[in-house]
Amino acid sequence: MTEEKKLGASATKEYEKIFHDDLHDHLRKIGRVDAHFPEAPDIEELWPKIGESYLPDALREFNDYPTVALGWIMYVGMAIAKYWDTDWTLYAQVPDLYKYLRDRIDFDHLDDYICSQVLLLKDEETAALREVIAECASRTNNRLYHLHLNPGSESAFRAFIAALHELYLMGAAIQLKDMGYHMTKIN
Repeated sequence: MTEEKKLGASATKEYEKIFHDDLHDHLRKIGRVDAHFPEAPDIEELWPKIGESYLPDALREFNDYPTVALGWIMYVGMAIAKYWDTDWTLYAQVPDLYKYLRDRIDFDHLDDYICSQVLLLKDEETAALREVIAECASRTNNRLYHLHLNPGSESAFRAFIAALHELYLMGAAIQLKDMGYHMTKIN
């Protein structure tokens, strides 16, 4: 690995930690995730493909709708966690679960589709979830802004990817807890 790649990977990890710590702390305080963050390797392993597929849509939307670009990936993480719990043998065979979800409706209505058709939420549950996701997306957008990175730079790109990754994982963690998976540290 070249020195430049090492530095880039190190920066990405630092950005991920910034977003992870803020989001995890916030979601823990409002009771949406447990103190011990879940380890879900099946869900985590899908991130490279999901992130790659999601990125063009997120980049297209970010300038005009930054909280949508950031928030929708949380819904995707929730859907993946639901699929993992429902029938992972079936869903693990889908080549691109993000496109599978998005193409059921469209990017703009992805949140509606996931809430009603995947998570099977009632209207009041959907409204409560929207508030949580909007707050997480807003917090993350604020953190991105306060990193003072040059727009279009490699650092800004790495920070954006790190933010999306952590939001995806937070969405999965929320859904795992909602389905009754409680994470506790085992000694």
